[in-house]
Amino acid sequence: MTFEFDGEKYKRASDQQKAWGKGVICELELSGHERILDLGCGDGVLTAELAKHVPDGFVLGIDASENMIATARKDHAGANLRFERQDINTMGFGSEFDVVFSNATLHWIKDHKRLLRNVFESLKDRGIVRFQFASDGNCSNLLRIVRDVMSESPYIDAFREFDWPWYMPTCREYQTLVDEVPFTETKVWCTNADRYFESSEAMTRWIDQPSLVPFLGWIAESDRQGFRDAVVERMIDETQQDDGTCFETFRRINVWARK
Repeated sequence: MTFEFDGEKYKRASDQQKAWGKGVICELELSGHERILDLGCGDGVLTAELAKHVPDGFVLGIDASENMIATARKDHAGANLRFERQDINTMGFGSEFDVVFSNATLHWIKDHKRLLRNVFESLKDRGIVRFQFASDGNCSNLLRIVRDVMSESPYIDAFREFDWPWYMPTCREYQTLVDEVPFTETKVWCTNADRYFESSEAMTRWIDQPSLVPFLGWIAESDRQGFRDAVVERMIDETQQDDGTCFETFRRINVWARK
């Protein structure tokens, strides 16, 4: 299951994702010659940042969204940098990369047993994995409100066979999955990244892109604006603070492993 996102809107709504990713990149101990695979590269900002850290290496960013890849190619270029439209679920690299990196993406992947096997196969010996993505407890306000609106008329019938788009495990659950893959070293830990959006407008941009994308395609076009407005209005009503900021829970799983 893949979705088509708007790369330009995502650029304006993803400051927090980029901040998390830059923090993860700073933790990597790179010598400058590594080959790196970026899973779910989005608009390419973090992929290009990785490329700066490996001037004698190479970075490949993949994403299933055609529009995201188009934005990444438009905004970023370099001899050691390439973007490809490719579904993470079907990737088939073999012992090609020193690092497999992913930031704020892998909660969109449902089958992590397959993902971890494919990532393991893509690594060279002694290669490392570094992931950060949503864990249990992430976006608790948005998820509750979206489910409430989905259950109401006129939307309930449209969602009867809807497949929930995200996988957000606990740390213990994910450690169990990682332990099924023959990595030589592993570490899984969770962090709290709760955020106060600076305004209702900033929160709305994040709700619109990417959060509501999986839902709108299931609704009749005539009902989409109403669904979107109901979610946005309830989110602002329930999360806005006295100073105008809007609060949401962001809980993250972090994964480090070595082949």
